[in-house]
Amino acid sequence: MDVPSLAVILQASLSPLPEQRKAAEESLNQFQYAPQHLVRLLQIIVDGNCDTAIRQAASIHFKNFVAKNWSPHEPGEQQKISTTDKDMVRENLLLFIMQVPPLLRSQLGECLKTIIHDDYPEQWPSLLHWIKHNLQGQQVYGALYVLRILSRKYEFKSDEERTPAYLIVEETFPYLLSIFNGLVQTANPMLEVADLIKLICKIFWSSIYLEIPKQLFDANVFNAWMIVFLNILERPVPSEGQPTDPELRKLWSWWKVKKWTVHILNRLYTRFGDSKLQKPENKAFAQMFQKNYAGKILECHLNSLNVILEGGYIPDRVINLTLQYLTNSISKNSMYQLLEPRLDMFLSEIIFPLMCFNDDDQKLWNDDPHEYVRKGYDIIEDLYSPRTASMDFVSELVRKRGKENLQKFIQFIVDILVRYDEALIENKPYRKKDGALLAIGTLCDKLRRTEPYKSELERMLVQHVFPEFSSPAGHLRAKAAWVAGQYADINFSDQNNFRKALHSVVSGLQDSELPVRVDSVFALRSFVEACKDLDEIRPILPQLLDEFFKLMNEVENEDLVFTLESIVDKFGEEMAPYALGLCQNLAFAFWKFMDTSEADDESEDPGALAAVGCLRAISTILESVSRIPHLFIQIEPILLPIMRRMLTTDGQEIFEEVLDIVSYMTFSSPTISLEMWNLWPLMMEALAEWAIDFFENILVPLYNYISRSTTHFLTCKDPDYQQSLWHMLSSIMADKNMEDHDIEPAPKLIEVVFQNCKGQVDQWVEPYLRITVDRLQRTERPYLKCLLVLVIADALYYNASLTFRVLQKLGVATEVFNLWFQMLQQVKESGIHVNFRREHDKKVCCLGLTSLLTLPADQLPTEAMERVFRAILELLVAYKDQVAESGKEENGDDDDDAMDGIQTDEEDDEDSDNEMGVDDEDGDEAGLKLQKLAGQAKAFQPDEDDDDSDEDFSDGEELESPIDEVDPFVFFVDTIKAIQVSNPARFQNLMQTLDFHNQALVNSIALHAEERRAEIEKVKLEKAVGP
Repeated sequence: MDVPSLAVILQASLSPLPEQRKAAEESLNQFQYAPQHLVRLLQIIVDGNCDTAIRQAASIHFKNFVAKNWSPHEPGEQQKISTTDKDMVRENLLLFIMQVPPLLRSQLGECLKTIIHDDYPEQWPSLLHWIKHNLQGQQVYGALYVLRILSRKYEFKSDEERTPAYLIVEETFPYLLSIFNGLVQTANPMLEVADLIKLICKIFWSSIYLEIPKQLFDANVFNAWMIVFLNILERPVPSEGQPTDPELRKLWSWWKVKKWTVHILNRLYTRFGDSKLQKPENKAFAQMFQKNYAGKILECHLNSLNVILEGGYIPDRVINLTLQYLTNSISKNSMYQLLEPRLDMFLSEIIFPLMCFNDDDQKLWNDDPHEYVRKGYDIIEDLYSPRTASMDFVSELVRKRGKENLQKFIQFIVDILVRYDEALIENKPYRKKDGALLAIGTLCDKLRRTEPYKSELERMLVQHVFPEFSSPAGHLRAKAAWVAGQYADINFSDQNNFRKALHSVVSGLQDSELPVRVDSVFALRSFVEACKDLDEIRPILPQLLDEFFKLMNEVENEDLVFTLESIVDKFGEEMAPYALGLCQNLAFAFWKFMDTSEADDESEDPGALAAVGCLRAISTILESVSRIPHLFIQIEPILLPIMRRMLTTDGQEIFEEVLDIVSYMTFSSPTISLEMWNLWPLMMEALAEWAIDFFENILVPLYNYISRSTTHFLTCKDPDYQQSLWHMLSSIMADKNMEDHDIEPAPKLIEVVFQNCKGQVDQWVEPYLRITVDRLQRTERPYLKCLLVLVIADALYYNASLTFRVLQKLGVATEVFNLWFQMLQQVKESGIHVNFRREHDKKVCCLGLTSLLTLPADQLPTEAMERVFRAILELLVAYKDQVAESGKEENGDDDDDAMDGIQTDEEDDEDSDNEMGVDDEDGDEAGLKLQKLAGQAKAFQPDEDDDDSDEDFSDGEELESPIDEVDPFVFFVDTIKAIQVSNPARFQNLMQTLDFHNQALVNSIALHAEERRAEIEKVKLEKAVGP
């Protein structure tokens, strides 16, 4: 296709008629891989005689095609652009990028970024030569533009990936410095000069972001650069030509130059200018910077901020960056000595005014209160806010230099408060009072622990904060609520004052001004968490919830949801009457926030954060009513659409929160509905395609499906859940590229099957044992080895004879048992056992090995039986000690029990249980597990950096299991009695092989088993009778 024909198709792609647009797009797709297609597009883009709209369409198509097809994205994928076309595009792109208008240049710049990222230096070694040549010629802007893109490629690279950046700096920085010097010294510079300086600053920034290039370690070279930067810093920006529009003014190129200069000097100072933070080889540079430049920069900053005193203009971002430098100087003695003489004036004349409510605030408050709220709670805005930087400066000052400054600053604030109180109503300095309250709230952590201020906080609130709840100035009502929230948890000597503050904040929820309502919600969270008597809130709970949802319909703010979470968490089951309505409102809000988030398409937009908050709040509600199963039947239809949609790729960003909800719904509902079962395939598909990082989280609902709806799991054939589980587990366990810690949930799920489906899954014993043994033979991580051996123990408990035959068939029986016994004997130098350290592990080992004893002599010879028997005795003793220690930790009960006489190697190991962090997993109380369900997945997650991590071996929040009802002592004794009855000779031979110590252990265990049997019967009787 020739250029004119291509231009006609591009013009048709802009047609208002859908049929013409569709036909044009199909033609473009048909010819896009034709030779020289990209070259022809580029010809259209640079053709000044062509219609601008067509050129724009060509540039977009060009950019998208390059991004998608310049290099293969998958291994083995073929090149879609010929080498000849690539060469022509690279050559012409550099030639034309500066000849097109800025709108088109930005599209070509994106293309250049893609090509440089993929091709430099290997496929495009001549690029650096082109840049160097043009830095010396007439195409300086083009060379700088391209160099900026090239340098940015290496901005965040480190170590060997950064190597090409060294050559770039070496080849270009001498020319850059010369150009930089000449530009800065230009008399009456044009605006284009600022654009060139800005590009050089950005190149310098990318080149020094992670480390100083070695060329700059030369003191003379670095000094030459610093002279230019200090020149820019000291010199005021040109007054002529500044836009009058505030938004355009802060984007003006000369202010951008100032911003980048301050940014660079901050980076040099904070990352490379502190000798305490530097590697030994960089200390000399840090000392040189501190000695020669840090103080000069500080002086320049202090002088530049004097413009504020005169009512002059400095962009917010520049003020913010400047104050960051000064804040970082507070802790350094030499810098503080320079700052100290001017500090009082600086605090009162610059810092404090920046903290006060101002004209811009008032305009935004009046014109767009939603935007005012968004900016106030947006952490990204803090990067640009002079007010936030001022607050940080004050906080750092009283933290690092409080002895000299806290009393003076507080007295300054008190004077402002006194003058405010004394002023006539029409003359009250509302904005200064706002700044004073902001200062008090900012310093809350310091004031709450420092006398004499600590003792005066309640009086301060009553005298200076409470009156502003009824202020005629809306911003003061909002600030009063915020400050009250900052101090909600102090010890009020008069509870009436706490009550008054609480009710004032609650009243703020109905304020006529939106920012007041939002700040009141934020403050309410602190009061709810600090409230000791819930009767203060209980009567107004319905009103509070109504106000919450009115606000959630108005504002996308995650803090609203956090406050709601706090209320639900505080009131627990008392929220039951509101649970259905809360879930309905939160689900509605979730969809609204998701729609907003998708429309905005921003990674940090408030809609996305608020949507996550809604899901977390729903989980908190489900936890609070987890003992009321019938509610889940009503809640399920409300939440099903969220679960269905967000368990797909649409929910990747909130997958963990959605899985928490699925976990609650599958755990607490009376039964698992077919609609909930329909979520199983979605989780399996996600796990197979992209969600392996969430395997631990998926484990919990899968556990619930199998353990709570076992019959459906076993009998349903469409879909076949058993086959689905096997397909997933076998592919994961067999994947040699998957790290040990990534597959740990897999053996846990096999355990779930064997424990919950006893006698019903014989056909799966061999397949599961085969993949377990195969993985065990190549596993290095101790915790995964334990989990895999536990699968074998579970299989033995499931059916010892079948399991033993399978192991023999696989030819690994001897190998497996030798490894098992070896792992049981491994101890650290402290005497702590390395493996099977959870109560659950020891119990499963006991049940599996005890089941082995029932095998006939031809499968388990007498010698092997003796070895198994002794291992069981040691495990039972260790298990008993661990359970007893857990009971002591939970109940504070130091009394010993009936097994005092049993001596073990672990008896004197005072660290063993503490290191294991065990809980009583075998208790009958299910409530604790219910409350912790949301954290179960986290409890299973091991410490990836420590193969022997105690967290790996913590019982933590072990899920319930049918073996919870099996006492290992009773099971052992009953098994031995059965052998005694069925094969007296074998029993007699076994007993005769035991030494005196082991015989004593058997007797003690038998006594303890009978005690446990009596205790179990007592508990059953109590449950039957009821409370």
